[in-house]
Amino acid sequence: MGMRKLILYIAMSLDGYIAGPDGDISFLSLVEQTGQDYEYADFIKTVDTIIIGRKTFDKVLSMGYQYPHTDKNVFIISGTPHPNHGSFVYHSGPLMDLVMELKSKPGKNIYCDGGSTIVNELLKDNLIDEFIISVIPVILGDGIKLFTKGSPEQKVALVDCKTFETGLVQLHYRIMT
Repeated sequence: MGMRKLILYIAMSLDGYIAGPDGDISFLSLVEQTGQDYEYADFIKTVDTIIIGRKTFDKVLSMGYQYPHTDKNVFIISGTPHPNHGSFVYHSGPLMDLVMELKSKPGKNIYCDGGSTIVNELLKDNLIDEFIISVIPVILGDGIKLFTKGSPEQKVALVDCKTFETGLVQLHYRIMT
């Protein structure tokens, strides 16, 4: 069995923003459709561990939702230490150490759920193995970019491309080694 993969599964606007100004993610509702989860349920079955930034985690909770993945190992990446909460582990140490430790253990894949700071730190350390990016058919013009300046060049290979009637396009790439 090979090493576990770290997969970024995220949505962005056509112009590359994962959130508008002030972290606004209301643009995601443009593609909401009853009964359509864009294959998320199938994806989430392939992972047993989630890495999520504290700001992204707090954003989910601020929307009145309970964090949905209490059956997974959830690591909340934070610049400052916090006490662990149930199945949620706050990690304030080096991200590379955490990912290398997780990848070395047996298990399913690891899902990176954002945000931009976490994604770009993972990119700089070449820790992301695959990208599943859902492109929402909207141009935001401003906000929080998925990929920031200073990310190293990385060649990727297209694994799959799916289109949906809402105009969402889902791109699946893997890092070329």
